[in-house]
Amino acid sequence: MKITVVGAGAVGASCAEYIAIKNFASEVVILDIKEGFAEGKAMDLMQTASLNNFDTKIVGTTNDYSKTANSDICVITSGIPRKPGMTREELIGINAGIVKEVSSNLIKSSPDTIIIVVSNPMDTMTYLVHKTTGLSKNRIIGMGGALDSARFKYRLAEALNAPISDVDGMVIGGHSDKGMVPLTSKATRNSVNVSNFLSVERLNKVKEDTKVGGATLTKLLGTSAWYAPGAAVSSLVHSIACNHNKIFPCSVLLDGEYGLGDLCIGVPVILGRNGVEEIVELELEKEDLNHLTESAEGVKKTNSLLNL
Repeated sequence: MKITVVGAGAVGASCAEYIAIKNFASEVVILDIKEGFAEGKAMDLMQTASLNNFDTKIVGTTNDYSKTANSDICVITSGIPRKPGMTREELIGINAGIVKEVSSNLIKSSPDTIIIVVSNPMDTMTYLVHKTTGLSKNRIIGMGGALDSARFKYRLAEALNAPISDVDGMVIGGHSDKGMVPLTSKATRNSVNVSNFLSVERLNKVKEDTKVGGATLTKLLGTSAWYAPGAAVSSLVHSIACNHNKIFPCSVLLDGEYGLGDLCIGVPVILGRNGVEEIVELELEKEDLNHLTESAEGVKKTNSLLNL
């Protein structure tokens, strides 16, 4: 099993590290445009192999897509953050150009690959890959919901004073602070609904803290997070590579599911060897369904800024 990660920054390197440590892939290729950067990250990570007991080979390359040939799964983390004075339209235009070029180059070398999109705005970049590559829709996946759900479970465990292994919960909707829909009504502690333990007010705080999870970390760190995003990607890759058929909320192209179509947004899916094996349609509370519909409108508005 060969995995390619495009982008050797903090998220890309973290993703490669977690994939290697789980020891299910034969090779991980890290590609970056900065000369020597991916090679250095790969070498540093390989020097942890004997310490972390993995046999996955990690290779770095500077913009040489031939090294990525025949990758089973490709992860795109490329893109730039919004800079002072930059409009949202300018940011989307730049990142769309990067993601379009990267995905095109990956498919030339690996026509049967599965692409996982991490670049922001994630739902819109996932939609762009659908519109520009011609890959079947089961082979294009946006990562956001898996990360948002991990942050949701962290906040639930904190509120419950419980171990995270005892807690389950899911976030659907767009990968943004306004677009997220944490499903508090379906969250459980060891199969018992969390509403048995937490007040409505406390659950609402959990929901709001989850929505600003990324912004909270950016404020503390001065930059975007990387450990949890990298771990989220590695979990998706693991489920696909090993055909685990696990359920994760991911940004996928909808065609009537949840009453939505012609957009990518976070919904629960089963991930296996073919990528998206099935979209799972939950019976949502009216409030959650309304929030999902509102979230979809926000995603479509952002999609309209793409030059397709």
